[in-house]
Amino acid sequence: MTHAPGNHGLLDLYGCNETILKDEGRLKTALVAAAQAAEATILTEHFHTFGGAGGVTGVLLLAESHISIHTWPEHRFAAIDAFICGGMKLEKVKEILCRELAAERAVWTAVQRGEGILDDIQPSVEQ
Repeated sequence: MTHAPGNHGLLDLYGCNETILKDEGRLKTALVAAAQAAEATILTEHFHTFGGAGGVTGVLLLAESHISIHTWPEHRFAAIDAFICGGMKLEKVKEILCRELAAERAVWTAVQRGEGILDDIQPSVEQ
């Protein structure tokens, strides 16, 4: 039996709205909406805004893993990392965040993590 515990998505967003990339509250709302659309369970969150023209870094800790974001408003760029276990809808994270951050261009990479981990488990044999 082949099993993969989760899917990992990396999303680079270019040409985002600079004001959104500096707004911790708006980014938190966007990540929560993405997690909900993926049907994930939010356990807790932590965000930090860097002073001046700096950006925001934040993470949602999920029962199914995590979604994190790091923004560079001066470059109109955001990097998102989403690891979702089980049958959650990872693609929804991409759709919501592309829209909410008003990205002009997105680069999405998704991979299965731990594929086949159950293949190595041998049934115990009683002697």
